Amino acid sequence: MNLKIHDVLEVDRPRERLIRQGAKSLSNQELIAILLGTGTKKESVLTVANRVLINFEKLHNLKHATLEEITDIKGIGEAKAVLLLAAIELGRRLATKDLEERFTIRSPEDAATFLMQDMTSLQQEHFVCLFLNVKNQVLHKQTIFVGSLNASIVHPREIFREAVKRSAASIICAHNHPSGIPTPSPEDVDVTTRLYEASKIVGVDLLDHIIIGDHQFISMKEKGYF
Repeated sequence: MNLKIHDVLEVDRPRERLIRQGAKSLSNQELIAILLGTGTKKESVLTVANRVLINFEKLHNLKHATLEEITDIKGIGEAKAVLLLAAIELGRRLATKDLEERFTIRSPEDAATFLMQDMTSLQQEHFVCLFLNVKNQVLHKQTIFVGSLNASIVHPREIFREAVKRSAASIICAHNHPSGIPTPSPEDVDVTTRLYEASKIVGVDLLDHIIIGDHQFISMKEKGYF
C-alpha cells in the first residue's frame, strides 16, 4: 500500500502543520508532499517530494518542468505530475497578474523585478520588450524572438511597429543570458545601438536594455552604452 501523508508521525504531517501554523511555515519539500498526497509502497511521500527537489536542483527550475520530466522521477505517475504542473501554472499566473495590474517602472531595478521571475532560469535566450505609457506603466509585454542574440535578428521595425500599435510612449528591451552572467557581449552592444538610433527616428524612447542573469542584471543605460 502506498505511504500517505497520514503515515508520517502526526507532529511531522505537512497538512496538519499547515492547518496549525500556516502554509508559510512549511518547507518546499512539505508543500510538494501535500500536492503529491501519497508516496510509494517503499517510500514515504516526503521522500518522493525530496527527490523532486533534487532532480530540479533549484525550486524555480520547476516552473519550466514538462510532464515528461516530472513523470521520469521515481514515484511520480501522470496523475501526480498533472497536479504539480497545475499548481506551478496557477502560482505563475497569480504572480504575473499581480505585477501587470499595478506595475510602474521608475528604475532599472523595477524593470528587472518585473522580468526576473520569468527570465532568470530560461534555458534559451529570450528577447522581450515592455511597452510603457506616459506614466511608465506597463501596457504590454511581448517576447520578440527566442534564440541567440545578434543585430541581424532583432529588427527595430518589428519592435517599434508594435510600440506604435500600442500607443506606447517608451519601451524597455530585455534579454537573458542562460549562462547566468549578465555581462554585455559585443552583439548586445550592437543591438542596443541599433535600437537606440531607431528610437530617436520613430520618437518612441528606448529607456533601457536590461540583461538578465541568474538573479542578477545589468542595465545597458546605466553602463553608458547609450
